[in-house]
Amino acid sequence: MSHWLPIPIMAMLLCLSACTPTRVDNPMNLITPPKDWHHAPATQTQSNPADLKEWWKGFQDPTLNALIDQALANNHDLRSAVARVREAKAMTTVADSALYPSIDLYASGGREKKIDRIIGVPNNQGIGLFTPTADMITGGLSARWEIDLFGARQLEAEAAAAQAEGAEQALHAAQAGLLAQVATHYLELRGVQLRTDILRKNIVVQREYLRALKAFNRTGLANQSAVARQETLLHTTAGTLPTLTAICSNLIHRLAVLLGEPPENMQNRLAHAEPLPANSPGIPRLLPSALLEQRPDLRVAQTELAAMAARLGAARADLLPKLVLSASGGFGALASSGFSSLAETVYTLGSGLTAPIFNAGRIQAHITAFDARLDQVAANYEKTFLLALEDVENAYVAHVSSLERRDRMTEAETSAEKAYRLANGLYRHGADDYLSVLDAQRTQLVIADERAKAETAVHVALVSIYRAFGGGWIAEAAH
Repeated sequence: MSHWLPIPIMAMLLCLSACTPTRVDNPMNLITPPKDWHHAPATQTQSNPADLKEWWKGFQDPTLNALIDQALANNHDLRSAVARVREAKAMTTVADSALYPSIDLYASGGREKKIDRIIGVPNNQGIGLFTPTADMITGGLSARWEIDLFGARQLEAEAAAAQAEGAEQALHAAQAGLLAQVATHYLELRGVQLRTDILRKNIVVQREYLRALKAFNRTGLANQSAVARQETLLHTTAGTLPTLTAICSNLIHRLAVLLGEPPENMQNRLAHAEPLPANSPGIPRLLPSALLEQRPDLRVAQTELAAMAARLGAARADLLPKLVLSASGGFGALASSGFSSLAETVYTLGSGLTAPIFNAGRIQAHITAFDARLDQVAANYEKTFLLALEDVENAYVAHVSSLERRDRMTEAETSAEKAYRLANGLYRHGADDYLSVLDAQRTQLVIADERAKAETAVHVALVSIYRAFGGGWIAEAAH
C-alpha cells in the first residue's frame, strides 16, 4: 500500500503546476483615451489600413517611392531590429524548455589501478600480493524535471514571449520612424532646391538693379548711398546661397545613410532639382483610442508592462517550495584482472523538495525590486500614451498653421506678381523708371521663397501626422 501513496500526491502536485497562484494583474487598463482630438481639422478622410500602411504613395512621387523601397531593404537599423526579433524569439524557446523534462545521454569508461587496493592470492610460495587493474564502462539516459508547482516557469516563459513581441513591435517602430525620416528629408530637399532656384533668380535681379543704380549714379539720378545699400543687399543675398547648397548636400548625405549607401552615391541621383510633389495624401481619421493598437511605441510599452508583471509573479514564486524529479537508467560493466566480469543494468529514481528558510532577505528584496520595476514601466506606459496624444495634436496644429501660412503666402505672391506686371507696364509706357520694375521683381522673388518654405512645411506636416499615428505598418500584420 505504501508504494501507491505517492501516486495521488503526484497527481495533486501536477494539478497545482497547471495554476499560477503568484500571477500579478497586468495594470494595462489604467489609461482612458479622450473621445476625440482637440485640434483635428474639419477635412479628414476615412482612411483604411492600406492607406495608413503605405501613406507615402499618396504623394504620387516615383522617386520617393523608390527611396523608401530601398530604405526598407537596406537600412542598417532595420536589419539590427530584425536580428533582435530573431534573438528574442529564440529566447522564448529557451524559457519554454524549462517547462519540460530534460533528457541527457551519458557514457563513461576507464581503467584504474590503485596501490591502496592490494589483494592477497595464495600461490606455491604462500600468499602473493598484487594490485588488480579494473576496467569500468557505464552508459545510459538521465532525466530531470522540475515540476512547476506555482507557475514560476510558466510566468518566465510568458515574460520571454512578451519580450519577443516587444522586439517585433520595436521593429515596426523603427520602420515607421524610418519611413517618416526618408519622406521628411526628401521633401525638405525638394523644398530647398526650389528655394535655391528662386534665390539664384533673385541674385540675377539684384545684380541688374545694382548695375542700373550705378548707371543712374553716373548721370546724377542716384546717389552713392543707394549704390552702397544695394551692394550690401546683393552680397547678403548671395551669401545665403552657400548655406542652401550645404543644406542640400547634408540632406542628400542623410538620405544616403538611411538607404544604406555611401553618401557620394546619392549625389548624382538627387542633386538634380525636382519640384515638390503636386499631390499629397489625405489626413487620416483615427480616434485617440486607435493609438493603443496602431502606434508601435505604445505596443512596445504594453509588452514591457506584461513582461514585468510576469517577472514579478515568477519572483514571488521563489518563496514557495520546488519539487524536482530525476531518473536515470542504463548499462554498466566492470572487469578486474584475476576476477570474472560483471555486467548489469543500472537505474536510479529520485525526487527532491526544497523550500527557502533563510536567505538574508534576498528573495523578498528581489520581489521588491521587480515590484518597483513594474511601477516604472506602468508609469512609462502612461507617459508614452500622453506623448503620443501630444504628438498627434502638435502634428495637427503644425498642419493647420502651415496651410494657413501657405494660403497667405500664395495670396501675397499673387499680389506681388500683379505689382510687377503693373510696374513693368508703366515702365514700358514711360510712366515709371526701370528701378521700380526691378524692385517689384525682387519683392516677388522674396515672397516666392517664403511661399516655397510654406509649401514644404505643408508636406512635412502631413508626414508628421502619419508618423504620429504610427503609419508605415498595419496592426493586423503583427499577428
